Order: sequence, then structure tokens, then C-alpha cells
Amino acid sequence: MRAKQISCCFTGHRPEKLPWRYNEEDPHCLSLKRRIADAVEAAYQEGYRHFLCGMALGCDHYFCECVLALRNAHPDVSVEAAIPCPTQAGGWTPDQRRRYRQLVDACDYETLVSSRYTSFCMQRRDRYMVDHASLLIAAFDGTPGGTRYTIEYALSRRVSIVDLPLVL
Repeated sequence: MRAKQISCCFTGHRPEKLPWRYNEEDPHCLSLKRRIADAVEAAYQEGYRHFLCGMALGCDHYFCECVLALRNAHPDVSVEAAIPCPTQAGGWTPDQRRRYRQLVDACDYETLVSSRYTSFCMQRRDRYMVDHASLLIAAFDGTPGGTRYTIEYALSRRVSIVDLPLVL
């Protein structure tokens, strides 16, 4: 396990809550991906070397791809897939499952947080990431849900937060 003080985790919305939904070519999505890449690079410059990702569709995949690109330039970077349950990608389309599998396979570590799906395994995954990091990067629009929960939990744990607001 990596030291908490050099570990960074991420939270952000799934496509259903994003204004562009699944259209990753939308200029607003491309802008968010650039801001995530910039935040990841800034975290690296500040000394963060281990990055935890919850592997959900949408912003989590953008984050994971940015960190994997950072690792290509900086081999001292490690990436951990924090997977809430074995069936996380079970209901996704074949293309979504393929992308997920490629990302998980590219990670240095894979942590299965719950051995089966439960109504709280996603929150347990989010708490795991926050509990093992000292920085949280958040792509957030202010709405209730898992992203807000994770931010509030990070605040209660005194984890630093880099806010990447979702604004159009």
C-alpha cells in the first residue's frame, strides 16, 4: 500500500449527470479532460505519486486515462483501481466493459473493496479511496449523489480538495 501523504484520489460524475452525457467529443468534455490532466500534473509536481480511481463510467475513466498518460511520462507514478464489487461493469455495454477492462488491466494495483454487490459498496469504495489519500480531485456540479458524498467525507477527514467545477 502506498503512503497516504503521496496519494491522490478522484471523484466525479457518471455520464448521466454530465451535460454532454456520453459525447466525449463535446467541447465541454474535452475541456474537463484537459483540466483533469492539468490537476493530475499539478498533483505530481506537488509530490503525489500514487493515484486511486473508483473506475466508474464518465469522469473516473477520464481521470484514470490522464493518470495512465502521466505514468507514461513519469515511471514513478502508480495507479490503483479501487473496485467496489466484482460486478461493477456488469450492466454496461460491451464497449464500456472493454474500456473498463483495458483501464483496470493497465493499473498497477487492483483493490476489490467488497466481495459482492451491496447497496453501500460504492460508498465503501469512496471511503476507501479518501481514507488512503491526502488529496481529492473532484469534478462536481453541486448536485446530491455519490460525488457530493465523497467530497463531504473528504472534508470530514481533512483531506485537501482540488475542485474542478462542472460549468458550461
